[in-house]
Amino acid sequence: MPDRPEIVCICGSTRFLDEMRAVHRDLTFAGVIVLAPGEADELITDKQKTALDALHLRKIDLADRVLVVNPGGYIGESTSREIDYAHATGKSISFTEPAPAAP
Repeated sequence: MPDRPEIVCICGSTRFLDEMRAVHRDLTFAGVIVLAPGEADELITDKQKTALDALHLRKIDLADRVLVVNPGGYIGESTSREIDYAHATGKSISFTEPAPAAP
């Protein structure tokens, strides 16, 4: 048995908050420590978005692996940057759905 539970960082577009919340719930009940994107109920400033983006990269640093929530295969610009960062730091990356093939 491991010394600690696995730590997974969820990445994905904020348009899929409901899907990310469901994945968060399922992983938590499976005994996984989940790190997820920050949420806001209101519009945020560019400065706040920059800070949240930087914070999410630190969450990737803490994680054992990254899980991209990508209904329909969708991966937006921010999520693509997070995937690139996770690759560069040697993190294992998986997806909830196959990503569409590049044109």
